[in-house]
Amino acid sequence: MNTPKLSRREFMQTQGALIVGASGSVFVGDALAQASPPVVIGPQPTALDTWIRIATNGHVTANFGKMDCGQGLDTAIAQIVAEELDVSMDAVTVVMGDTRLTPNQGGGSGSTGLRMGSNPLRNAAAEARRLLVEAASARLGVAASELATENGRVFVKANTAQSVSYADLIGGKDFGASLKWNNAIGNGMNAQGMAKPKDVSQYKIVGQGIKRKDIADKVGAKEHYTAHIRPDNLLHARAVRPPVAGAMPLSVDAASIADIPGAKHFVKGGFVAVLAETEWNAVRASRQLKVTWSDVQGPLGGGEGTVFEHIRSAPVTASNAIPIFGGKKAYDAKPTLTALASSKRVIEAEYECSFQSHARISPSCGVVDVKGDQVQIWADVQKPHYLREGIAKFLGLPEANVQVKWMHGAGSYGRSDADEAPYEAALLSKEFGRPVRMQWSRAEGIAWDPKAPAAVITMKAGLDEANNVTGWLLKAKGFNGWDVKFNAESPEHTLVGMQTGHKKWTAYNFNVPEESYKFNNHVHWWETIPPYLEQASPMRTAHMRAPQEMQTHFGQECFIDEVAHATGMDPVAFRMKHMQDPREADVVKAAAEKLGWAPRTKARGKSTAKVMTGRGMALHAGYQSYAAVACEVEVHRDTGRIWVKKLVIANDCGLIVNPIGVRAAMEGQIMQGISRSLYEEVHFDPQRVNSVDWNSYRIASLDDIPGQVEIVLLNRPDKPIGGAGEPAIVCFPAAIANAVFDATGVRIRRYPLAPARVKQALTT
Repeated sequence: MNTPKLSRREFMQTQGALIVGASGSVFVGDALAQASPPVVIGPQPTALDTWIRIATNGHVTANFGKMDCGQGLDTAIAQIVAEELDVSMDAVTVVMGDTRLTPNQGGGSGSTGLRMGSNPLRNAAAEARRLLVEAASARLGVAASELATENGRVFVKANTAQSVSYADLIGGKDFGASLKWNNAIGNGMNAQGMAKPKDVSQYKIVGQGIKRKDIADKVGAKEHYTAHIRPDNLLHARAVRPPVAGAMPLSVDAASIADIPGAKHFVKGGFVAVLAETEWNAVRASRQLKVTWSDVQGPLGGGEGTVFEHIRSAPVTASNAIPIFGGKKAYDAKPTLTALASSKRVIEAEYECSFQSHARISPSCGVVDVKGDQVQIWADVQKPHYLREGIAKFLGLPEANVQVKWMHGAGSYGRSDADEAPYEAALLSKEFGRPVRMQWSRAEGIAWDPKAPAAVITMKAGLDEANNVTGWLLKAKGFNGWDVKFNAESPEHTLVGMQTGHKKWTAYNFNVPEESYKFNNHVHWWETIPPYLEQASPMRTAHMRAPQEMQTHFGQECFIDEVAHATGMDPVAFRMKHMQDPREADVVKAAAEKLGWAPRTKARGKSTAKVMTGRGMALHAGYQSYAAVACEVEVHRDTGRIWVKKLVIANDCGLIVNPIGVRAAMEGQIMQGISRSLYEEVHFDPQRVNSVDWNSYRIASLDDIPGQVEIVLLNRPDKPIGGAGEPAIVCFPAAIANAVFDATGVRIRRYPLAPARVKQALTT
């Protein structure tokens, strides 16, 4: 069998076909397009009219099967469409994620919005322009080669007054043209006509900094979110969660909510909910309903106090040892272990990464209207087409009967709680025959969402007498990154699905770094361990922004800093010596120069100052992009507070479509990166999750905004578009931890680097 040459990350980020390896791991891919076309539900990717429509007034609608996590992706897509069609930006509207109108391009996933999602739109717009020129040729009686396009018109080159508008040619009508589709559903979907898109040298709109249209409505509170949807005859719903993870309802006292007008309850399996005519009455009922729960003892192990010891000693459920992604050779540690055993010196360290919650600023909300065998859903999920598929399975209906309208919502990369409330609303709407709005609370959103898995990263490096690296070993061992799937395509991946009898799947994944560091006898691998609680757990784990890469790079990039100091080299110089990809070298150099990096070949040693200052660096390559973060931090001895005094991101995402959008992506990663590095940590005991609000699950605040921020964008018009939504954030924990060591002489090998943890480290 001929296997396409995919990188591990590219293979992992695609979706569709299931391939089971000998290790028991399940790998998911749509890049391996089937020989025969898969069944498509909804708009057909082979139809040009699926992608591009032109109205009677010449306005262009581009249907985009992805969505925006809050960084203005639709603006960049509009630029690409406007560029290829030769229309103004004001003439283009991008419809995102509506399953009635858009094909399944995988939704928000793996920073693929532009680098993969733009491809069929670019091709379709180019093909539409070609057909418009052909139609104008017939209308004007002039050869197509003598025509040109500009601002929504086709004109004769030799006589620009002789022209016809797109509106006159096709306004309000179908193109009726076919495209060649690559038979892929999901991120890898592409379609192409006869037209060849423009060369980069011809771009006039792509590459320009164009402001988003949606900001004014968001600032002016005019934006319409899922929580605002109010169909006629609506019921409001709230769930009643068990006080101990895994507990089941034994009985419910209906009389306990009898004083609340119209209040009713619902129980199925482990799922308990209340409904009422008003939202406040639903809230009241959820607080008053008396439920007798089964007795469950210690479902979450020893709690957070023993989590890392638990990981170290837990049995392994799966490993990437055999096979590794994308057809790479089987993992063999023997050469590395032999090299380490014979090394003059071996450097070792372990790094610990805590559970983290998506903690969306606005927790899950879903509005669902089940009318007979037809279902309408409003939800702010990342993958609306997969939500359609999953809820169809959940309700036992044909997928074609379920429609999802994607809504703007609280931005959150990864498998957050966004899919949860729509499932619950769908179940209740079917039961009661009325539209249902299910709204999660803040406590539910933090306590019961899927979590980023905790892990222990083990690092070892061997050195010879000349301090050359003789062996390099990374082992990531942690809770499963695929405890539930990265989309909600089936009920077993949701809380209510598991509560109502759908058994959790068994697929396994973690991660390993991918940078081009060249070390002798270099080996990376991951291992996963069983969950604390198999079904309906508040600690179920799944993808969070840059899945498992923050964990593995915290180990890799901190350890590089440690080995550099052990060999008497500056950490930047050590990286430059061992990396092979010039684009990685360019972002490291750019970040160091902009920060004003002062080379250090020797650690400062422990400081006794009250406020200490130091600098750190980290690198990440992935998503066809490259990012380096360099920072200068202040560490306050009395409080343990870390403040990022100066921060530089150098980012290379290939061709930049809209520099304003890329900067927005970087700025979002700065604040979430600082938040996850310094504060975010799930607190739990053997019974339940205890971090349920912004006091117990702390996030960064305005006080944590860096004193100075520099963003260096390396535009590469000769390179494909890369993903800008995730690479930089991966660097933050390691860059900050390295800077803390530079400032204090103390290594802190666990993130988040919370103030209490830092203060304790400085006093012991």
